[in-house]
Amino acid sequence: MSAELETVVASVEERLTALGDALRERDSASIDLHATELHRALADAVDHFARAARSGALPPALRTRLARAGGKVAAHRESLARAMAALDRAIDVLMPSDSAIYSSLGGADRGGRGGAIQA
Repeated sequence: MSAELETVVASVEERLTALGDALRERDSASIDLHATELHRALADAVDHFARAARSGALPPALRTRLARAGGKVAAHRESLARAMAALDRAIDVLMPSDSAIYSSLGGADRGGRGGAIQA
């Protein structure tokens, strides 16, 4: 069982390295591919570790490696969140909201959405 766990942990580590490289290169197709592969590898690792935990104690070294891999996943997630926030801010600057679009008459086009309430 230990050799099987070693294989799944090594697979997770390899996928994490590949995803990290893709993130550094800013290759969106590669990021998508490696993120999907990492998701599968993590699901497989969780399944294997759950079965191993039911049958006895887990090797501490493998448990540590999997925990370290979880930390790397969290770091990649945080990096992506920061990149998405920066992208959202850039889009907001480049593409103003509807209320800032002007009509052919020069004022802001309200599109017939008046503020009067009718009873």
